[in-house]
Amino acid sequence: MQHKGEIIERCIRESGYSITKLAKRMGKSRRWVYQIFESSNVSIDYILDIGKIIHHDFSEDINELKSYSASLANQMLMEPPQKFESDKEEVEFWKNKYLLILEKYNELLTNKE
Repeated sequence: MQHKGEIIERCIRESGYSITKLAKRMGKSRRWVYQIFESSNVSIDYILDIGKIIHHDFSEDINELKSYSASLANQMLMEPPQKFESDKEEVEFWKNKYLLILEKYNELLTNKE
């Protein structure tokens, strides 16, 4: 069984997103975030919320989320403009959005053949 908390922690740290900002955006404490890291069984809702905030698709990392991949991608494409706290955060958002669109385009090309 996968340890979801460890996967979440790795992805958050790789994203460079601040744990303090993440906790604030989720309306939780930093201690709550660290408790998530220690938990092997994290709610899918929390995983999806964290993924949306750090712009990461956990379906590649967590087996249970493979079925949610398509709906999460569509949600990311359709999300309304947002305010960013830093230029780095905005660049990361647009980069992830571009990569998502590029992946969908490649998938369409592959299915066309």
